[in-house]
Amino acid sequence: MFKKILFPTDLSSASLKIVPYVIEMANKFNAEAHILFVAHVRRYYSYIELETGFIDNFENEIAQKADRQLKSLAAGFTGIKVKLSILRGHPSQEIISYAESEKIDLIIMGHSSTGIERAILGSVAGHVVKYSPVPVMVISPEILKT
Repeated sequence: MFKKILFPTDLSSASLKIVPYVIEMANKFNAEAHILFVAHVRRYYSYIELETGFIDNFENEIAQKADRQLKSLAAGFTGIKVKLSILRGHPSQEIISYAESEKIDLIIMGHSSTGIERAILGSVAGHVVKYSPVPVMVISPEILKT
């Protein structure tokens, strides 16, 4: 039923608590796990007149650090085919586009319940649930509390 599972992550400690669920589902359905990180800072600094090059360099630095962390994370997916991707853009839009282009069957993600994390990750999860072309499993914020 689910041959390709997408796990979008911001690499926070809360989102990493979702990993066992992704591994369980990938094993259960003998599925390929796609782990996606979206570097996106442009929106948060759009009101400040920063040079485009500065923002691009900042996003590049974020992507490089994320790449190392994603590779380390993927090492825990023993016996599961894993595809790592880093994109730049608005997270919810990139997640949906990725799901469509890669023919993903299921998205597994979390959302936050308080403060700035809710404003960022919660709105991303809500948008993905609303516009996703495939089923989305959203892990409760209660499970994700650190």
